[in-house]
Amino acid sequence: MKAIFSELAKSLKELESDTQLQLRIESAINVISNSLRDGLPVLVFGNGGSAMDALHISGELVGKFNKERKAQNVICLNANLAVLTAWSNDVNYESVFSRQLEAYSKPGGIAWGISTSGNSPSVVNALKVSKNLGMTNITMTGKSGGECSNYSDILLNVPSDITPRIQELHLPIYHYICMEIEKTLT
Repeated sequence: MKAIFSELAKSLKELESDTQLQLRIESAINVISNSLRDGLPVLVFGNGGSAMDALHISGELVGKFNKERKAQNVICLNANLAVLTAWSNDVNYESVFSRQLEAYSKPGGIAWGISTSGNSPSVVNALKVSKNLGMTNITMTGKSGGECSNYSDILLNVPSDITPRIQELHLPIYHYICMEIEKTLT
């Protein structure tokens, strides 16, 4: 157990000292806040544990993080089980998020993809489609950024290649983003 905690503590220290990542996080806060202020959607998506992070983010921004405020226009694309299962069964899973982006996107809105490897086909395909729809792409990944880095306007890649550590490092980042967005929108 100590080894896991030590590894996480070391990664958190790396996050704390990564000024470039901190600048990208601040940039993400600004573009998300501006889009929400303009009534544009923030569409969040991921698979597996990243799907749960996407649900967590949408819950914090539609509901509340720390303050009572107006609900925000945030949709978690992996939450609609009917669309996920029907599209995956009838067409394929690789385009399940891109299909929903076609339905819900608006130019100037945000596509917020989460993929620990940065190579999830459903997330990468969604980011490609999102670019063509005039959305701003924010992507949370592990260290390399994977293929997602090719389609990200703002890449929030954390200093780890280990899936559980990546997910643990994503949490304080998106909590901080939600907290700062809430401050700007109240």
